Amino acid sequence: MSSESMRIGFGRGLVIAGQANDKVVALSADLAESTGFSQFQEAMPGRYIEVGVAEQNLVTVASGLAHVGWRPYVASYAAFSPGRNWEQIRTTIGINNQPVTIVGTHAGLNVGPDGATHQALEDTALMRVMPNMAVMSPGDSTEAEQVAISLANYDKPAYVRLAREKTEQFLDSEPFVVGKAKRLREGSDVALIGTGTMTYVLIRAAELLEQRGISAEVLHVPTIKPLDEDAILESAKKCGRVVVAEEAQIAGGFCGAVAELLSEKLPMPVKRIGVDDRYGQTGTAGELLELYGLSFDQIATDITEFINKMPQYHQEDKNGTNN
Repeated sequence: MSSESMRIGFGRGLVIAGQANDKVVALSADLAESTGFSQFQEAMPGRYIEVGVAEQNLVTVASGLAHVGWRPYVASYAAFSPGRNWEQIRTTIGINNQPVTIVGTHAGLNVGPDGATHQALEDTALMRVMPNMAVMSPGDSTEAEQVAISLANYDKPAYVRLAREKTEQFLDSEPFVVGKAKRLREGSDVALIGTGTMTYVLIRAAELLEQRGISAEVLHVPTIKPLDEDAILESAKKCGRVVVAEEAQIAGGFCGAVAELLSEKLPMPVKRIGVDDRYGQTGTAGELLELYGLSFDQIATDITEFINKMPQYHQEDKNGTNN
């Protein structure tokens, strides 16, 4: 299986979007090479804007461009955007419902040696809570490319979360649809629901679980907001147990979104896997995933323990029988 950084895939898709739509513009805060936006800079220099190390200015300029008909994509490290300029995003883009695509790269623990200051673990929760804002976390570079292409025609603000390191390419190059999940594996004992980098980890965990006689369904949810509620509820209802995983804080982000949905519409046992109220630290990406319990073998062990102690929940119909 080949691997590639999501940043490269997104940058490739941005060039395709710019070729198809002459209103697409790209802005960067002095990080074009690091974010993958250098591909657009080289292909369409007349529609690339370098604002320098000024993340607040980055998003306010983009909001103004969107207001007069352009389709801006802005990029920086997620620790800086939305980490540093959340208020400007809220005030100029969110409140005014401007179609700006905000790309936060170097998100999650896989930033590795850069340490806690650069490992954005709170960004999903920050952006999910903002009204009007869609939130996406592609699973690999192929899907990141399709996200970039799709958002040129999306009429609302959007935040896209991208990892730094190369990740396995495991998804098909089908057009991306905002708000749609993908069922990658059928199962009956537990529903494994992932987003971003963690979906592939869940696939590997499901393979280990199969060896232990556990049938695990895997649902990939690249759009954290708006959620594909029907797909999540379908998997949850069939399996009666749910495990949610993300490479971010489990409070307020993707895990929170799924738990909130199930608590309101189909209450059942839910296990959240991610970073639990901790900051990141320096180490290789692999070392950090191991340390925080996010490797596929550790996740498989945790899921096995969860299944052994948690009975399946099946909703009763009006006649008192399970369905």
